[in-house]
Amino acid sequence: MSGLGALSLSSMLGTDLLGGSTASENPFTNGLLPKAKNVIFLHMAGAPSQLELFDYKPLLQKLDGQDCPQSLLKGKRFAFIKGVPKMLGPQSNFSQHGKSGAWISDYLPHFSEVADEICFLKAVHTEEFNHAPAQFLMYTGSPRTGRPSMGSWTTYGLGSMNDNLPGFVVLVSRGGPSSGKRLWGSGFLPSIHQGVQCASTGEPIPNLENPKGVDPHLRKKAIDAINKINELEYQESLDPEILTRISQYELAFRMQSSVPEVMNIDNEPEYIKELYGIGDGQNNFANNCLLARRLVEKGVRFVQLYDRSWDHHGAGPGSGVGKGMLGSCNYVDQAMTGLVKDLKQRGLLDSTLLVWGGEFGRTPMMEARTGKGYAGRDHHGEAFTMWMTGAGIKRGHTHGATDEIGYYGINGRVHVHDLQATILHQLGLDHEKLTYRFQGRDYRLTDVHGKVVKDILA
Repeated sequence: MSGLGALSLSSMLGTDLLGGSTASENPFTNGLLPKAKNVIFLHMAGAPSQLELFDYKPLLQKLDGQDCPQSLLKGKRFAFIKGVPKMLGPQSNFSQHGKSGAWISDYLPHFSEVADEICFLKAVHTEEFNHAPAQFLMYTGSPRTGRPSMGSWTTYGLGSMNDNLPGFVVLVSRGGPSSGKRLWGSGFLPSIHQGVQCASTGEPIPNLENPKGVDPHLRKKAIDAINKINELEYQESLDPEILTRISQYELAFRMQSSVPEVMNIDNEPEYIKELYGIGDGQNNFANNCLLARRLVEKGVRFVQLYDRSWDHHGAGPGSGVGKGMLGSCNYVDQAMTGLVKDLKQRGLLDSTLLVWGGEFGRTPMMEARTGKGYAGRDHHGEAFTMWMTGAGIKRGHTHGATDEIGYYGINGRVHVHDLQATILHQLGLDHEKLTYRFQGRDYRLTDVHGKVVKDILA
């Protein structure tokens, strides 16, 4: 971008378009120095059960099949539980791994190899117990639609680190989240901060290529002419969305050469493909994990991966926290482990914050709809496990704990807004300073809550 568009857009965003502003110059940092340059967030849409993965509860196994105590039901709201459900013991086996002695399920044999790289948050909690509101809260700070996503807040606060790729890229596998594209919308922020969804196979972005008979030179002339008209319109109306339009035309032109190159994993060496378990290339999550590494290498600020099929209620064969969840784990285990290893071996883990989790957890009691032989769990916001690694986060560390059956967090509780505050902090952003005035009030990702979880910082 050049001329009026670049100058005006840079002024409007309050940050250097190329991410060159320093902590002392950026009003959103409050003097913080960043530990992370990039974020990769792996979201398991549908909410995986922590009780089959990371939160080992021997007592729950002993209680398997017994009636759930009334004390766990009274005054509580559930999505599906009615009457008196049965307690449900873990459907997987657990063992300790690494010097840290982290308990990890046999559902994740590859992931156990990187136990000492991981910081587990065992008592994350949320007020929301249905998928869409909980996903919105996790990524926009509000259970209702219309707020900017975390990736949008990040690029708004820090700008982009490159001139040829979006600052915020989204990759989906197995259909993506039930809440859809609104999870990576820019809300009331300038729409330049909206996430750009890319495909891991085929054409990376629809309609990115020039139409037949239009060469790059002709395309550039057309864009220059359109932007001159847009600049004249901006001088008359001062509508900031016109500046976004100018920027997006320019970025789309540059992406025509940069995106196909960075999204092409065919030229990766075979040992790297094997590390991620790509094989025949049909596992889109594996493809996406490798693409995430390639994107952060090229300076993409925020990369969001969504994988669906984690809603394990247990209403039929192949579902539930038995075979159903084992299948989901098999789909992501090697790829997410390969991503941790690959980032580390390239020296990128020190500057990349990697986050994994769902929108809430699962109950220690059986879900009411579950039939005989179909072990499933209901939605649960009181306590669930997420993990982080890289960029100034303690490794081989466990923060927080739940009670003997995994129902309540009893120490080290982390609210969703605390998680958001911590991610922004590692990026060098003060979550209380990162605000945007809209309809007469200042908004922020963490609403009026949130605190940095300092105990997990190295």
